[in-house]
Amino acid sequence: MKIGFIGLGNMGSPMALNLLKAGNELIVFDVVQKNIDSLLEQSNHKATAASNVADLAQSRLDLIITMLPAAQHVRSVYLGVSGILENVNAGTLLVDSSTIDPQTAREVSALALSKGNNMLDAPVSGGTGGAQAGTLTFMVGGDEAVFNTNKPFFQQMGKNIFYCGGSGNGQVAKVSNNMLLGISMIATAEAMALGVELGMDPKILANIINTSSGRCWSSDTYNPYPGVLENVPASRGYSGGFGTDLMLKDLGLASEAAKTVKQPVMLGGLATQIYQTFSNLGNGHLDFSAVIQMFKK
Repeated sequence: MKIGFIGLGNMGSPMALNLLKAGNELIVFDVVQKNIDSLLEQSNHKATAASNVADLAQSRLDLIITMLPAAQHVRSVYLGVSGILENVNAGTLLVDSSTIDPQTAREVSALALSKGNNMLDAPVSGGTGGAQAGTLTFMVGGDEAVFNTNKPFFQQMGKNIFYCGGSGNGQVAKVSNNMLLGISMIATAEAMALGVELGMDPKILANIINTSSGRCWSSDTYNPYPGVLENVPASRGYSGGFGTDLMLKDLGLASEAAKTVKQPVMLGGLATQIYQTFSNLGNGHLDFSAVIQMFKK
């Protein structure tokens, strides 16, 4: 396939590299030149760089995938005068893997369809490790027939590919999941800090939790207590991983989406306040599991 890829950050770059490894032809673009240079170097210049979004969109492509920071960037890249929809050829499939609000996803998808382009919202879970290993989970919203036809494309980058329903439902699944993740990390951090303060060895406590009713992904795969697990941010000074400010962004998306349907998200709101306080203390760049520092003396 001939694929355009826009957004070569920590997630987008390894996703693009996996598409190249699968034998696709790639044209790429990012507003940060060093991201383009890095991708070209890592791929031994097997990818081609576009000079801008319009240049990429005007190429004869089977599909374009975007991985962008926030809804305003999605709107700009898709709806701007020099954006995708003003320049793309009719029939090119559009896939947005950014994490944004469901309403924006639905609005952009409807406009794309009016231009003759099917669009799928396909946010991911699995972090940078999953992006590199090609084991991401994709949560896909849009036309089911289009999803079924293009599922093999997602399997080149991910392991678990879920169809979530109509347009925007991929984003619904993502914000709901990440709200739960943010809450469960705070709960795990609070429990680990309590147990250690009461005299437990953190590794023993984690082993007990992970074979008992308190077990969750935040405890058994991404434990926030330093030294409990290797190869997680807690064991490298909370560097890398999923930043606190990114978690704040996703919790904000969940809260805003909840308002549109008047759905209470009380624990989600409390989690937002905790991460916001932690970020205000200058920790927004740290992995979100560093929130345990709010509970350790």
